[in-house]
Amino acid sequence: MRWTVHGERFVYESPWVSVALVDVEVPGGERFEHHVVRMPGDAAGVMVVADGRVLLIHRHRFITDSTGWEIPAGRVERGEDPIEAGHRETLEETGWRPGPLTVQFSYFPSVGLIDQRFNIFLADGAEHVGEPSDSSESDRVEWIEVSELPGLIKRGEIQDGYSLTALLWLLQIGAPAQGTET
Repeated sequence: MRWTVHGERFVYESPWVSVALVDVEVPGGERFEHHVVRMPGDAAGVMVVADGRVLLIHRHRFITDSTGWEIPAGRVERGEDPIEAGHRETLEETGWRPGPLTVQFSYFPSVGLIDQRFNIFLADGAEHVGEPSDSSESDRVEWIEVSELPGLIKRGEIQDGYSLTALLWLLQIGAPAQGTET
């Protein structure tokens, strides 16, 4: 049951996002244009865990006019390895250099509309190297007890889908006991 793509035209393009109308035909013959959001690359998010706590940033998102906790994350630059992007984004957003990253999983957060893949990594501890290099990313950076995550989620203090997916995964597999922050 594979759809046939007959072509694609962009209605908006920028370095950050593009919107296309894709001429598709579904099995059985119906043909129509489907909106698709094209992203220039993958994204990477990092769960930094040490001593039963996870490193989170607290920030406001103007698009939804919401404020909450998120894992450090951002886009993978052209030619950059997703693991490198995870290290870079964590350091830029938190001021903490994560320990070695291990791949947990990758997924498409909105597979019916957006082509961006989100890569989730786990870091075993981190070293504090200074203040975040981009002060516009968050108003706070804190180590939060993993045991507090369900309450934060229930109260709506974690609403970012990328972070929710990663942190629910962390709760499911159990936070690593090793790792220390320095």
